[in-house]
Amino acid sequence: MSFATVYSRARVGIDAPLVTIEVHISNGLPSFQIVGLPDASVRESRDRVRSALVNSDFQFPQTRLTVNLSPADIPKEGARFDLAIAVGILAASAQVPIDKLNQYEFYGELGLNGDVRGIIGEIPTTIACGNANRICILPQSNSLQAGLVETTEMLEAATLMAVFHHLTGQQNLSFITPVQTPEYEVVNVQNDLSDVIGQVMAKRALEIAAAGQHNLLFLGPPGTGKSMLASRLASILPAMSIEEALQTAAIHSISGKPFDFTQWRTRPFRNPHHTASGVALVGGGSVPKPGEISLSHNGVLFLDELPEFDRKVLDVLREPMETGEITISRATQQADFPARFQFVGALNPSPTGHHNDGRCTSDQVLKYLNKISGPLLDRIDIQIDVPALPKGALTQNTEERETSASVRERVNRAREVMLSRSGKPNALLSSKEVSKYCLLVKEDQIFLEHTIHQLKMSIRAYHKILKVARTIADLQQCQNITRTHLIEALNYRAMDRLLAHLSQ
Repeated sequence: MSFATVYSRARVGIDAPLVTIEVHISNGLPSFQIVGLPDASVRESRDRVRSALVNSDFQFPQTRLTVNLSPADIPKEGARFDLAIAVGILAASAQVPIDKLNQYEFYGELGLNGDVRGIIGEIPTTIACGNANRICILPQSNSLQAGLVETTEMLEAATLMAVFHHLTGQQNLSFITPVQTPEYEVVNVQNDLSDVIGQVMAKRALEIAAAGQHNLLFLGPPGTGKSMLASRLASILPAMSIEEALQTAAIHSISGKPFDFTQWRTRPFRNPHHTASGVALVGGGSVPKPGEISLSHNGVLFLDELPEFDRKVLDVLREPMETGEITISRATQQADFPARFQFVGALNPSPTGHHNDGRCTSDQVLKYLNKISGPLLDRIDIQIDVPALPKGALTQNTEERETSASVRERVNRAREVMLSRSGKPNALLSSKEVSKYCLLVKEDQIFLEHTIHQLKMSIRAYHKILKVARTIADLQQCQNITRTHLIEALNYRAMDRLLAHLSQ
């Protein structure tokens, strides 16, 4: 009667809780049972593991075999436990030494011939393994992405036999070399801000949004460059820090989506179609997976043709925009995903494209615009009108247009001011921090309060205006917010003004 313990990890949202795999070989009729809340794919491990052991010329115990995945209250899914179960059986049957197993964690799906195949979610798993001071043994196909984690000692395995040779001291597995990342990485972009013709005010709003990480809404008729402007936002955003890039890579890791290692510090830009459902944005499934708002974590979520989205779909954005995270609850489990994204929306001012072309009434325009709820609009810091281009704009000299590189320099300088002052972009300031860092003289305070009352804005909108004014001051390297900064911030409320005009 033999017993062995092997360590692995489950995948629950962006977390990787420890799973202790206990293998017990006892007398009795030949059987192979897996307990501990396994799903169908884990129960199928019995056939994969048996075939992999036999085809790798190992002895499979012809007695009663029980595998317990502990703790039993954590759901286990996928084939990531195959390698750990196989190593546990080899240890319990005295085919590999049992004394070294407590320093390793094993992950990988087994092929019937003994090959070790890739898993989903290698980055959160390897981070958690490093925090536990264990060595990670994972599939060779996951080594490139896992190499982004510099704090964990990792070994790559191509076959079950290679793992056996390592554990018995015959031939060591190769260490995974960490990906070399520079201290600062220049963002490589294909879309440059100089491609946009005219729209000086919209470009200015884009720069302010990039500096302070403010949510942004473009309002204007078709063909004025709203989508083009939004797609250029990524070209002027500061590069992600190593920590932010690792968070974003971890989310892409658990989603199973392809990952571009050459641009891993470039902020993500997600642009779902307006037919997307609420679940597509939030995430979900019987085993919760991240949606578009989590895939845009530390980046940009752009929704074009905003009123064409279902109102209920848009309203699922409200809580994540405020809290920066999303919790998905299902009957069997609950998963938390980070969702600190920068929202950018674009819409036409009416169903016909122009609110004053005579083809629709004010009531029809209001009905169209009311698809966007007031609480969602409250959470959008900057609302800018993008008008049709004036005559002569198309023949403007392209050499006079400012490039993304020059704008990004100003954005980086302003962001450094914010981080040195409060440790975060201005858009993320709390109410207490707003009262501390966005001080106004008495006359300006009275002016702003009077304006807010006239436009019937909420207290949240009041704080948004103060944050935008603080960002404008930071771009100009001004220590205090002045009346000029407030007036410019108030000008970025185009949607509020349009709704107030239509309601009269």
